[in-house]
Amino acid sequence: MKKILTFALMAMVAVSASAAKKKAPAKDQNKPVFTTIKENPITSVKDQNRSGTCWDYSTLSFFEAEILKATGKTYDLCESFVANKTYLERAIQVVRYHGDCQFAQGGSSEDVLATLKTHGICPEDAMPFPGSLYGDSLNNFNEFFSLLEPYVAAIAKSDAKKISNQWKVGLQGILDAYLGKCPEKFTFEGKEYTPKSFVKSLGINLDDYVSVTSYTHHPFYTAFAVEVQDNWRFPLSYNLPMEEMMQVIDNAIEQGYTVAWGGDVSEPGFTRQGLAYAVDTKKTESLAGSDMARWLKLTAEKRRSIIDSLGYKVPEVTATQEMRQERFDNWELTDDHGMLIYGVAKDQAGKEYYMVKNSWGETGEFKGTWYMTKTFIAANTMDFLINKNAIPANIRKKLGL
Repeated sequence: MKKILTFALMAMVAVSASAAKKKAPAKDQNKPVFTTIKENPITSVKDQNRSGTCWDYSTLSFFEAEILKATGKTYDLCESFVANKTYLERAIQVVRYHGDCQFAQGGSSEDVLATLKTHGICPEDAMPFPGSLYGDSLNNFNEFFSLLEPYVAAIAKSDAKKISNQWKVGLQGILDAYLGKCPEKFTFEGKEYTPKSFVKSLGINLDDYVSVTSYTHHPFYTAFAVEVQDNWRFPLSYNLPMEEMMQVIDNAIEQGYTVAWGGDVSEPGFTRQGLAYAVDTKKTESLAGSDMARWLKLTAEKRRSIIDSLGYKVPEVTATQEMRQERFDNWELTDDHGMLIYGVAKDQAGKEYYMVKNSWGETGEFKGTWYMTKTFIAANTMDFLINKNAIPANIRKKLGL
């Protein structure tokens, strides 16, 4: 009897194992498998949460990486300090223009650099943790900006022949209530600092940083202010041919630098799982067994699903200078997001990707890192901030740097 029971149990186990084996999901053969080629040191991933402050998080991540490279020290710099100073200065500009420019959550890398130069910076724990002042665990600017935007508009569009400076006092009160008051002094590692003395202690030269872009409506090897609304300080970017722009990024990574990248992530090839491809729509719809008429009728979610299923085999466009210009001029190429390029990897087919740190927390398959093909970056870069010493010597000479 015991022998029969034993055999019966063994048979049940075998059947169960066989059933489990049949139910196991098939391995996705198109899923990219990455091999790191070069990875530069960066600080931890943060979460901007429900705030339009990617420019703030990505650029402070860049400066944290710059400090790490220069000194070997790890710092956690305060995004709220930069946002507090930037939003007041942007509001002042909007009022000066009588409302004929934009007041918004977005910004550029120049806002962070300008803050460091003008006001300094403090460590993260010298101000309240993001969201904590209004009972949230992270930034949530929904209520915050529903107050700021009409406040600024009311002053900027006022019929008054003369306005007082008290509107700045009131606006500063809102900023302090939601972001925290910027400290005049604080103690860090047993030493007292002001924000200005602290930035001087970080071991970097703020005059080393330049912006790079690539468009044909201005001459190459000259500098111009890229014409986007969040570039409200009108900083100049050095204009390079696309191929040289990409050489700058590659050289920076190879030499141990990172890149504060700004560009377009609204494209269908940018996924929430940590991948970005410059998808060739015509070739993709053909591979999906469709024609253009049917493809266009598919929902965005369905099209994205097809792109995801193709994985690393998804066909990409060839990025060109002409394509960049056309997409910029027709509003397709926009400055949606800021991220930090810090490494290079390749997939099983040998295609190369940049390793890019995001500011959405440890989300996606790669815990806050996005693998973005070099083609995607070439096609979708608006501009980027970089240490001028990371630019190849021959290109620096052309720019007079």
